[in-house]
Amino acid sequence: MPQILPAFTSISIYRWDINIREATVVGLVGAGGIGIELDPQIGDLAWAKVSVILLAIVVAVIFSEWITAKIRKAII
Repeated sequence: MPQILPAFTSISIYRWDINIREATVVGLVGAGGIGIELDPQIGDLAWAKVSVILLAIVVAVIFSEWITAKIRKAII
């Protein structure tokens, strides 16, 4: 258990980071997630709102990536 715990934790954190990115795509196809608000705004051609939503998604992904990199670095 002590040998696999750091690797398992690191992979779990990495998968969580991937799930944040995938939530945007899942929302775009209408199944819920971060991108669910993005699809109607694109359909309405509300580019100002689309840019704000995309900016929020990019900030969330960058913040998540930064946090997970810190955690993974501390574990391994």
